[in-house]
Amino acid sequence: MQQIVKSPRLFHNCSLSFPPSSTPRRVCMSNTAVVVSSVRPYSVLPLTTDPEEKAILHRMMRVDHAGEYGASRIYAGQIAVLGRTQTRPVIQEMWDQEKKHLSKFTEILSENRVRPTALLPLWNIAGFALGATSALLGKEGAMACTVAVEESISEHYNSQIRALMEADPDRYTELLQMIKEFRDDEMEHHDTGLAHDAESVPGYWLLKNVIQAGCKAAIYASERI
Repeated sequence: MQQIVKSPRLFHNCSLSFPPSSTPRRVCMSNTAVVVSSVRPYSVLPLTTDPEEKAILHRMMRVDHAGEYGASRIYAGQIAVLGRTQTRPVIQEMWDQEKKHLSKFTEILSENRVRPTALLPLWNIAGFALGATSALLGKEGAMACTVAVEESISEHYNSQIRALMEADPDRYTELLQMIKEFRDDEMEHHDTGLAHDAESVPGYWLLKNVIQAGCKAAIYASERI
């Protein structure tokens, strides 16, 4: 963030202006210099003074952060079991993308002073356990878990995209762009799982339905706690 230069000469004829982005900027005019200072770090979330909108956006970011955290822990569990197999590069690539998603949401939470869900310690353990357990069924089990989880996350992102589009697509342009990008990554992971024999694991449909029921419960809880 740029710092305002505290010089009496530069504060001659000062005014506070608000550009279309709603980011406050102090513009100080003099014959010799112009000083511009942003008072808020860049974020994909628009500035708002509406408590209801703020609460909704914070809830969205909280649950998205929790989802990416859980997904990252699932891949960590799978790597712990299958790390010495030929499947590792496939899992590692998906895990690396999840880490990038998680890093971005962590940044957004910090920028906007959004508290993460209080359930992170639980998702830490549950995610790793799910990943490791599915990997114990072999590559196919791990991929079946991937298909189930990534499909759930993609559907969740799609619901957020619809809500933002219905509310005001112009206001949420950058947020929509980010969520769509992450949604596409999750669908790619889903397709990767199918391409690596996810459906061949015994009890595939039962396993998928159980995992997705757990994902829905986790999403519901993370939005509220």
